[in-house]
Amino acid sequence: MDDPANTFPVTDSLLRRRSKEELLNQSAKVIWMTGLSGSGKTTIAIRLERLLHSKGFFTQVFDADCLRATLHSDLDFSLQGRAENIRRIAVMSRIFLETGVIVINCFISPTKKMRQLARKIIGYRDFIEVYVNASLETCERRDPKGLYKKARQGMVKNFTGYDSPYETPDKPDIELNTDKYSIESVVKQLSDFIIPKIILKNK
Repeated sequence: MDDPANTFPVTDSLLRRRSKEELLNQSAKVIWMTGLSGSGKTTIAIRLERLLHSKGFFTQVFDADCLRATLHSDLDFSLQGRAENIRRIAVMSRIFLETGVIVINCFISPTKKMRQLARKIIGYRDFIEVYVNASLETCERRDPKGLYKKARQGMVKNFTGYDSPYETPDKPDIELNTDKYSIESVVKQLSDFIIPKIILKNK
């Protein structure tokens, strides 16, 4: 009878991230889009994912509304609740990163401290900060979810831009201005920036 200790040697280990990247033929990154509600983060993410998919890249989009309604439904919208939301998202993104997946995140992540925490958890080399820049006036005029109207009426508390702060990134990896340029234009700008970084090198 075989000795169980010899059947399952202790030298066995999990596959490394590089092996998974080679299988997917891509270099995994986390694309972290920050900006006010209504700035265009989710719209850009959806179009970017479709474009990358068409070029053979394997991706996953995480959107704040979806996670807030499911995995993170226990969190409020205080700064503490938002920080914990970002921490959990960063940990989850890191797990996907280690499987070789390109992650596209759409979260207001309003403070520099929150974004720095996410960058630290994910890893500085793998974190791409994208500032989706649109003025408060533009976002309020768009108001795709009706949240600005509710905030003005006092129906939504701790709303970023009204009674909760948004700290503009000092040095984002790339800034997309959706005040001045069309969605098509900024998606091309972002994809041109991203694609060289997700092509697998030295295969």
